[in-house]
Amino acid sequence: MATSVINKQKTSFLEYLEIEKNRSPLTVRNYDFYLTRFIDLTHVTDARDITLDKVKNFRLQLNRWQEGGKPLKKSTQNYHIIALRSFLKYLAKNDIKTLAPEKLELAKVSTRSVEFLDGSDLDRILAAPLKSRNKEIIKLRDKAIMELLFSTGLRVSELVNLKRTSINLKKDEFTIRGKGDKPRIVFLSNHAKHWLGEYLDKRTDMSPFLLAPYDRASKSREQDMKPLTSRSVQRLVEKYARAAGITKKVTPHTLRHSYATDLLQGGADIRSVQSMLGHASITTTQIYTHVTDKRLKEIYHRFHGKDRDKE
Repeated sequence: MATSVINKQKTSFLEYLEIEKNRSPLTVRNYDFYLTRFIDLTHVTDARDITLDKVKNFRLQLNRWQEGGKPLKKSTQNYHIIALRSFLKYLAKNDIKTLAPEKLELAKVSTRSVEFLDGSDLDRILAAPLKSRNKEIIKLRDKAIMELLFSTGLRVSELVNLKRTSINLKKDEFTIRGKGDKPRIVFLSNHAKHWLGEYLDKRTDMSPFLLAPYDRASKSREQDMKPLTSRSVQRLVEKYARAAGITKKVTPHTLRHSYATDLLQGGADIRSVQSMLGHASITTTQIYTHVTDKRLKEIYHRFHGKDRDKE
């Protein structure tokens, strides 16, 4: 069966994302998935076939779509439209006649709240690795992981890909490349530096990665040279949350949220937090502004209507 024109156009777009835009393999795969779903559901065979009516019909199908008995989240539906809009922009840039990308609007979504830890919950989960029954090297590795997540606000994918040479413990900062291969400065707390140093001092393996897996099931040298996986970090964070008596779901991203919340509650401005998190848009960072509500209330009562109170 011959490949349709639209599939050739899609492939060209995905190659453009990979080579010229330097998007991550995960981003390229996601865009491929969203665009393939659009092509399959609308039956378009050429970019010239894309119309507002077909996009509207596609959005209706997404809105009625069920996965695991649940409808697709509005944010997930929007990801499909973001991918399609990016595809249309690429086509227009290459003088291929199709629907104008600016005609596509994203669905309004409710402002999402973020889960974070503070106070005793945070203290208990950070202390949990050292109270476990794991081998000493695993205790130290996991303690270093927890302190790094809270100290740096790293995404778990950024954390597991760090190399031993990425960090100089004599310095309080290092550079990483996050989403879109954009560099940013990451800062280390004294706690993170201490426990990372303790862990590295006990390392005897030859893995170049900062965090090594200690998989009992595999004793191969090849396995030893691989990094700890994101899923493994997710599992250990969940385990230590349970051990700390925390009933809500806790993920590595919860510690990233806790990092951002702690900065804002300490008085950091939102633009600085945006830079430290590696957000491309301030809009993404604004999900954390709810944490400043308490401070705003305090400022209001401290400064508003003082002259009237004297009357």
